[in-house]
Amino acid sequence: MSKAGVFAMALEQLESAAKRLKISDSTLRVLSHPERELTVSCPVVMDDGRIEVFTGHRVQHSNARGPCKGGIRFHQSVTLDEVKALAMWMTWKCAVVNIPYGGGKGGVQVDVTKLSKEEIRRLTRRYTVSIMPIIGPHKDIPAPDVGTNAETMGWIMDTVSMFQGSTVLDIVTGKSIDLGGSLGRREATGRGVMFNTLELLKRLDMQPCRTKVAVQGFGNVGSVSADLLHRQGCRILAVSDVTGAYYHPDGLPIPDMIEYCKTTRHNVLDGFSAPGVSKIDMNDIFGLDVDVFVPAALEKQITIDNVDKIKARAIIEGANGPTSPDAERVLLKKGKYVVPDILANSGGVVVSYFEWVQSIQSFFWDEEEVNKNLQNVIVRSFEAVWKVAQEEKTDLRNAAMMIAVKRVAQAVEERGIFP
Repeated sequence: MSKAGVFAMALEQLESAAKRLKISDSTLRVLSHPERELTVSCPVVMDDGRIEVFTGHRVQHSNARGPCKGGIRFHQSVTLDEVKALAMWMTWKCAVVNIPYGGGKGGVQVDVTKLSKEEIRRLTRRYTVSIMPIIGPHKDIPAPDVGTNAETMGWIMDTVSMFQGSTVLDIVTGKSIDLGGSLGRREATGRGVMFNTLELLKRLDMQPCRTKVAVQGFGNVGSVSADLLHRQGCRILAVSDVTGAYYHPDGLPIPDMIEYCKTTRHNVLDGFSAPGVSKIDMNDIFGLDVDVFVPAALEKQITIDNVDKIKARAIIEGANGPTSPDAERVLLKKGKYVVPDILANSGGVVVSYFEWVQSIQSFFWDEEEVNKNLQNVIVRSFEAVWKVAQEEKTDLRNAAMMIAVKRVAQAVEERGIFP
């Protein structure tokens, strides 16, 4: 599937759920179209004095259930089609865990590894000003994504605050603790992956201490997922990032690998070594003899071209859209379990919601309370999805989509169409 096919993939998932739910054609047409798409040009003065122009996007899929919510991605592969798909998935993600948000997403087409910190800061501020007319604490609240982090969110918050003339803490989530961020937010997506994995293992009568795991991607989501599953007793046999894949038959030293990444310029694993650890081909991570595979990188990683390699009994989608529909059909036919992205990696947006609430109230929770509330939301949501899957005799993605699409469709229909 080409890059241009990502939104088509999202539409295929929507149409499948809508058909099962018998959603009206009119409501389906509304849900099939983003409410707003903004494309901006961002000229930036580079360190050597020349001017480069970067293309950015912000898409708002639906505000039927509340303000739009979604990350901002800085990556060379960003396209409007991709951002539209990610915004739609955010709508379903918020709905399946039943938080009062709709879906949004943003991105700038840029290779941040080729920019200095000051160039990234100037790009962030220019992009922020360009999308500022459509974002706001009660309109659209950005957050970090691939290529952005808490520092990026701090620059966005400061830029908006300078224009407003007062500090606007609730304009973004995923900020640093010093700037009104929430304890537990950085680990939230990976922690949600861990909770979902444990819930599935319970239902498959599998013990964490006997579970072998491979994790594709070692950024924020992948590294935290690997670390927390490791702490639960799982053996993490392999991880990979953009620099390569690493394998140990008895389990990798995940804490050491995380500490190593802190010492490298772009927080990558390149150059890591430890006794018993071997570097393997990037594509070999798909075919390892493991129980659980966590794709936590980018979209369309498991495709019809490599799906036959997968031996894992369960796939927990730490990334958004990592499994193409045709590949998933093969997995399901083989009896594999796929915990879909809109549920598996929803921990980030759940704690973003907690952060937003805390910022509005100027009343902040301790980390134990954040993590406990996150666990309650994830466990309750997983139970609901599992129950629908059993009752409807369908897979977990269809079940999650049915819950999410039904909630959004009801909101659209109850609100009616303006004017």
